Amino acid sequence: MKQLFLIFSVITAFSIFTSPLYAKITLSKLFTDNMVMQQKTEAPVWGIADPGKTVTIVTSWDQKTYTTTAGNNGNWQVKVITPEAGGPYNISFSDGKKLTLKNILIGEVWICSGQSNMEMPLAGWGMVNNYKNEIADANYSQIRLLHVEQATSNLPLDDLKATRGGWQVCTPETIENFSSVAYFFGRNLNKNLDIPIGLISTSWGGTIAEAWTSGQSLAEMPYFKEAVQDITNVSEEEAQKQYEQKFKEWNDYILANDKGYRNNVAVWSETNLDDGQWNKMELPGLWEEKGLNDFDGIVWFRKAIEIPDQWAKKDLTLKLAMIDDNDITYFNGIKIGETNGYNHKRIYKIPGKLVKPGKAVITIRVTDTGGGGGIHGETADLSVAPSTGKESATSLAGTWKYQVAIDLKKQDKAPQSVSGNPNRPTVLYNAMIHPVIPYAIRGAIWYQGESNADRAYQYRELFPLMIRDWRIQWGHNFPFYFVQLANFMKRSNEPEESQWAELREAQLQTLQLENTGMAVSIDIGDADDIHPKNKQDVGSRLALNALAGTYGQEIVYSGPIFRSYQLEGNKIRINFSHTGKGLKSKDSPNLKGFAIAGPDHLFHWVDAIIDGNSIVVSSPEVRFPVAVRYAWADNPECNLYNEEGLPASPFRTDDWK
Repeated sequence: MKQLFLIFSVITAFSIFTSPLYAKITLSKLFTDNMVMQQKTEAPVWGIADPGKTVTIVTSWDQKTYTTTAGNNGNWQVKVITPEAGGPYNISFSDGKKLTLKNILIGEVWICSGQSNMEMPLAGWGMVNNYKNEIADANYSQIRLLHVEQATSNLPLDDLKATRGGWQVCTPETIENFSSVAYFFGRNLNKNLDIPIGLISTSWGGTIAEAWTSGQSLAEMPYFKEAVQDITNVSEEEAQKQYEQKFKEWNDYILANDKGYRNNVAVWSETNLDDGQWNKMELPGLWEEKGLNDFDGIVWFRKAIEIPDQWAKKDLTLKLAMIDDNDITYFNGIKIGETNGYNHKRIYKIPGKLVKPGKAVITIRVTDTGGGGGIHGETADLSVAPSTGKESATSLAGTWKYQVAIDLKKQDKAPQSVSGNPNRPTVLYNAMIHPVIPYAIRGAIWYQGESNADRAYQYRELFPLMIRDWRIQWGHNFPFYFVQLANFMKRSNEPEESQWAELREAQLQTLQLENTGMAVSIDIGDADDIHPKNKQDVGSRLALNALAGTYGQEIVYSGPIFRSYQLEGNKIRINFSHTGKGLKSKDSPNLKGFAIAGPDHLFHWVDAIIDGNSIVVSSPEVRFPVAVRYAWADNPECNLYNEEGLPASPFRTDDWK
């Protein structure tokens, strides 16, 4: 009995003095070891304790004690005074049982949000330029990372549903799956300011700006008012039930009209199908660049290959690079894989029992619901090879046969799922922004717009509304810096209309909102990849905005921005701000990307001449010019910079629809 008593006493003492897990206090998921708190402010900290319980907080940087009482619902909040940048420090919390957070730094905290180009990690599906070396070099003890896990909610949440392990010190192990734009932005700030930087990444690929805006503010726009009411008036469970029934009806209709199926059998995947009249497409590459312009729908792809004798009965690994959005893949008519989501690499196993020497047919049913579509990515990632051994892979790059099965633009829109569907008004704000408020921050960076390009004129109102909404919720007009959309898709030889150009214009106009800045990326995109690999320059250009606008450094932080124009006979003179040490053309003695139009509204490429801080344009084909455009295309050829090497923003002087 004495021995049992001693053992029990030791265990009890150990549990009391060694672990904070038994404390009743529960902190918001924002507060963990390794966090960064905003310097020189009153920083809120909050959590839950037993109702009526006294909560005591002690900060190690000044040994100051704060007390408060948990409310009837258990919630409590205290504002602690933070010093100048420094650390590491501790904060202890107690309601009778003590909880201590360690290795805390005081510095500058930035929210990093948007869609996939903000979410894009250094490695994984991202693989930014020079990613192996970038990851290996990512040892920055003063940079801390908080990755917010993706979640949706019909109503504002008080806490995040999850984070990826809380705050992490920036190391090669923690950085590879973190936002590359956020990291390169934070790295630039850290190197220039030599103070701790906290980065809160809260992003979701393919999402619309209205999903990131509060319902209260979004309802001010008539277009969204009804949708906001529908979301807030129906529980997610009931809405999901309604969706499932509607989707079943819609999907049954699509399957019945998909020419690739007959009686629910995938007849277009059969080995002996006569595909002699099918169209041909060179892959990899988005189908918008291969002849299916502005197409959303279902397309079947087929490719016949020769299976060597030595591969017989061996498991094969089929790599299909990237597919936008969803695929179902068959080998000799047998389904071997299915993936939903544009940002997943497709790697499927072909079981050895299906592998026979001679002809084999790979069939892929691709569904794209919007934006770019098809089989794209790196040529090396499109192949088939034995799963074991050192035998060379057979490349699948090159000519594939394809057939359109159904044009979704000619069908009723698919019902939107509720469960986990981020593309609904306000649901990302509720789950991924509201719980972060009122964590003390310096500002926000943002990379989004691709998913709103088909409503670019609306974005002129929606985007500034979202920024002002966040500022109202946080209670101060913090700096907000954003990325203008990069060049993307096939380059046109003639001046053209462009939804992406209109979206860039909406972003440019947002600079009229106070305390904002824009990083132009029109020169670092990729015609074939909506996720360009050069995220280093994106982060650097965002950091230039912050260093100048927030931290007061006297530097050139922007490329030339259109300011005004004058008509001078048969010429137009264009004036710019942010010219730095002067204007220049890059990589060519001639300026490219300028077009003018007369009263007929027909645009023609023009000769452009640098004259001081102005550009003078003219064309023998336009006797009476009335409007000029620059870089007005999805993927324009343009080369106007300032001497500091920053590109000019696309613009136009007209407002023609």
